Amino acid sequence: MKKNRKIFLTMLFSAVFLVALSAPAFAGNVYKMGLSLAITGPTSDAGNPYAKGVEDYFRLVNETKILGDDTIECTIRDDQYNNDVTKRNYEDFMSQGIVFYLNYSTGSTMALKKDFEEEKMPVIPASFHAGNLIDSNYIFLPIASYSAQAIGLAEYIVKNNKKGVPKVALFIHPSAFGRGPVEDVQKAVAAGLKMEIIEVVEHGKDLDNTAMLKRLMSKGVQYVISQTVQSPVATMLQDAGRLGLVATSFGEPGKITFVGCHYTGGNDLTALAGASAENFYWTTSYIVTNEPSAGATAQLALAKRYGRDDKAANSHNYANGMMVAQVATEVVRRAKAKGKPVTKETLYQELLAMNGNNSFSPGTTVGPVTYSATDKAGVDTLQLYVAKGGVFKSIGKPFIPEYTSKIK
Repeated sequence: MKKNRKIFLTMLFSAVFLVALSAPAFAGNVYKMGLSLAITGPTSDAGNPYAKGVEDYFRLVNETKILGDDTIECTIRDDQYNNDVTKRNYEDFMSQGIVFYLNYSTGSTMALKKDFEEEKMPVIPASFHAGNLIDSNYIFLPIASYSAQAIGLAEYIVKNNKKGVPKVALFIHPSAFGRGPVEDVQKAVAAGLKMEIIEVVEHGKDLDNTAMLKRLMSKGVQYVISQTVQSPVATMLQDAGRLGLVATSFGEPGKITFVGCHYTGGNDLTALAGASAENFYWTTSYIVTNEPSAGATAQLALAKRYGRDDKAANSHNYANGMMVAQVATEVVRRAKAKGKPVTKETLYQELLAMNGNNSFSPGTTVGPVTYSATDKAGVDTLQLYVAKGGVFKSIGKPFIPEYTSKIK
């Protein structure tokens, strides 16, 4: 009898030990987020590296326990730049109980604005359209708006044009994304910015810009400000190069100096346009990996850790995706540090408090991220870059456009 009891106890202890081994260690809380964007389809040349930046940074957060035992689960869906698909993705994310949402396009951000308000969902889109912030409490731009970027470029043109009032054309995407800054640039001119807007061109899918470029030259256009994505700009620059119209110095007489906002430039553009991108002037709030900095080192290390190719690793849109994930992680960390439950409400409050001594420096941007109840554009400063020798190099120091405050 004692022998049988001993065997039974041995088996029981063995079973308990095996259960203990198989039971998972305390895994902490899981905070759910969602991202819907164009990984394929229109604007995917920006969306694809952006998605990789988001994915990789959240993987790093979880693997290195930046949030302790807690983790972030961010579901990433391809919407192919289709607003209806984006809406379905968002509704599905909501059913999963997300506490933070990362959106992409201007059109879908505008279309979902009322949904965000009703559900009190904090949102950071990849769209920097200033109109996203009108009648909105829950949308936060990661960096300065397209309007601020275009105005900043216009101010640089005015300050550095050598003779007379500069004649400018706007080359824009045929969507709310492209049209967004046009009215604000026009307002800046009306407010005293001494520049003449000769024409606004909404590009199509044409593979040849010869007729357009000759028309602009016939009208005396000296500068073209682009607000679109890299691929149509690359095509335009290649056509301009073939026609011998690209200025080799800023404002060169008889030539056109091409400049552009965030999604038009960077290493993504040089990969598409090659030598035709030379002397393209570009502005964004993000760093570039061509110049040494702690942020560039961190970006390249992250991409290497997860096996990304050089094109993705050096993309400012990879940095763009990385940065929004950094901000989302930071507000979770801050809420936890204060002993608050991590909910969409507490994360929203942490975003509003991200200013003054509580600003956030992610390293991927040329200035700090600041938000408040009256300022929902994250990084206010911009950096001007120019393509030289196949890479973009900074010109001057980060700046804040003067006319953005004059047209409010």
